[in-house]
Amino acid sequence: MDRYVLLVKAPRGYDITPVREELQEFLSKTHPELKVEAHRCIGLTADIVILYGGGVVLIKRKHEPFKDRYALPGGFVEYGERVEEAAVREAKEETGLDVRLIKLVGVYSDPNRDPRGHTVTTAFLAIGTGKLKAGDDAKEVHVIPIDEALKLPLAFDHGKILRDALSPR
Repeated sequence: MDRYVLLVKAPRGYDITPVREELQEFLSKTHPELKVEAHRCIGLTADIVILYGGGVVLIKRKHEPFKDRYALPGGFVEYGERVEEAAVREAKEETGLDVRLIKLVGVYSDPNRDPRGHTVTTAFLAIGTGKLKAGDDAKEVHVIPIDEALKLPLAFDHGKILRDALSPR
């Protein structure tokens, strides 16, 4: 059986039972072979700590949440894409840089790490090459000396990710 998701975004605590029932009733008449199920979804993202030009690359976010705050480059994994591929793609889209992934920093799964909903990220440490240029969801892109970057109030849990990426293990 193939599975498809019809994404319904609802405010926290919203009861979607009536919506599910209406969809099931509609589909039972028009497409009886289909079944409606309601499952809460978890988003999957990839974030990248990019070492470049003697510092770390941070973007200034163009959109909410955390609009105009510094963050690590990253974004949602697309269907059929490996998290490593998503990290490389997001780095290129947001910073203009080509990256070579060095290591997996960790998996961050606190259900409250993203105000948009439960989002799990895989974070990577990478070396960047090429010309720095803000793009996609990045309003600006900067190379910040590591000691300064570690003191900045970053979006999401990116401060923890940055510390974990740069701490000797």
